[in-house]
Amino acid sequence: MTMTSPTSPAAVETARWVRCSRCAEIVYGKRFARELGVCPGCGLHTRLGAWQRIEQLFDEGTAEPIEAPPTLEDPLGFADSRPYPDRLREARLKTGLDEAVVCVSGTIEGHRAVAAVMDFRFMGGSLGTGVGERIVTAAEVALAERVPFVLVTASGGARMQEGALSLMQMAKTSQALAELDEAGILTIAVVTDPTYGGVAASFATLPDVILAEPGAHVGFAGPRVIEQTIGQALPEGFQTAEYLRGKGLVDGVQPRGALRSTLARLCAFQSSGGGSRPAGRPEPPPAELVFQPESLPRRNGWTAVQLARHADRPTTLDYAGYLLEEFVELRGDRLGGDCPAIVGGIGLLDGRPVVLIGHQKGHDTRERVERNFGMPTPAGYRKAARLMRLAAKLGYPVLTLVDTPGAFPGIEAEENGQAWAIAENLRLMSALPVPIVAVVTGEGGSGGALALGVANRVLALSNAVYSVISPEGCASILWKSRAEAPRAAEALRLDARELLRHGIVDGVIPEPGEGAHTDPARSARLLGAAVTEAFQELAILDPKKLVAQRRQRFRQFGSGPR
Repeated sequence: MTMTSPTSPAAVETARWVRCSRCAEIVYGKRFARELGVCPGCGLHTRLGAWQRIEQLFDEGTAEPIEAPPTLEDPLGFADSRPYPDRLREARLKTGLDEAVVCVSGTIEGHRAVAAVMDFRFMGGSLGTGVGERIVTAAEVALAERVPFVLVTASGGARMQEGALSLMQMAKTSQALAELDEAGILTIAVVTDPTYGGVAASFATLPDVILAEPGAHVGFAGPRVIEQTIGQALPEGFQTAEYLRGKGLVDGVQPRGALRSTLARLCAFQSSGGGSRPAGRPEPPPAELVFQPESLPRRNGWTAVQLARHADRPTTLDYAGYLLEEFVELRGDRLGGDCPAIVGGIGLLDGRPVVLIGHQKGHDTRERVERNFGMPTPAGYRKAARLMRLAAKLGYPVLTLVDTPGAFPGIEAEENGQAWAIAENLRLMSALPVPIVAVVTGEGGSGGALALGVANRVLALSNAVYSVISPEGCASILWKSRAEAPRAAEALRLDARELLRHGIVDGVIPEPGEGAHTDPARSARLLGAAVTEAFQELAILDPKKLVAQRRQRFRQFGSGPR
């Protein structure tokens, strides 16, 4: 019986049986190939060659190689135990490649994309002048064709045999990604095992969306170097994709079988554009909005608060499920945290891409505890800011859904700059050059709510509330007793009727039945119609007018007659 322990599915082609190098399970070779090189027993994602990866991701027969420009072969005349040119010849003979990256242009489920795919077999996927030049050339093709740029990384770091010239490739490739940012071209990284050193510290971690395969190790310094330097044992799972997702550094951990469809959905957003509705799409229903305060019933303030806090009210992720096609959630602030109390991503609303950001409370006790009861930490606001900047880059409108008791008032939140994070969002939103619509869907509590509320249009559901402080907080400060919360709620004038009367919100979306919690699907349709109409009206404004209109909206609050 022929058996092998592969590091990539290439070995499967000549082996009838495969032994997993991690769990030792024996797998029929053809099944292992059908599983895309993933062990069915333990889920180990074995390493792939560049062309294997391309065949898995791109539509059959569409991937066309991008011609590689000439580069310096041996700029230093480097030799260790062997001359550098000998090592290059050996790598080329072993892999059939001329360098550690293959760049192609083609389609992924019909959507055009350019990709640079690294191959760890070629000198450990090291970054030298040849790799840097090929990646920059591929980025320039993506720029010229205005299609998404996908980077699949696998590397031990910069190529030592090319000295400082190799080091310069970090800046060179990062500069190419900056040019794609300036042009509004979507960039996506697929980080595979391993991705270290100069690659991790440049083009691998700069894209708009970072996906990682399960178990992929990513970092600047390797674990052995770190342990030897600091003299400490590393945490369980350190530098794995799952560990980094928890730290807010990658958007998602995607099993290999799901990568192609996820990439296709992301590429579709770029091809959809940020402007007009797709031709032939049926017109959305007219919005049902209330603009006159007297058209809304008078309501006791405390009753309004209780309704706004109802555990069954739809959450941001509920609305995403009802309203957005092809929604892809993006995670993390890329600075070390991923707050579960704020969620966001990209999806299609009425056929047009939008960036959705909102508070997430959850429904049952377990979920509410996991989501910190919808009270964001600084990482949550920084995640929101990151997604807003992505919206500005791609020219997509932003929809924010507000439902929070307020920003989390904990020690760690204060140490990590809660006030700074909120303030930065207020400034960022005031200058964002795309349409912003905010909807208060439940509880709009203090600056923690306003940090998602600086918009061109601010709407509220009819049972929502919005206030400078919670009734309990107000009662504790002014009446010296939380028991006076109902009295404080009435004094704060925080219900939808009062918000509309003072111009805090521009319109109120009626809720069906006894409230949104009684018919979430219809509530979502009403909200979607109102938001779609608002975006249609704002779409005619150029970026300067959008910013000016938004700033004027907030400039007027509290101003007396002149």
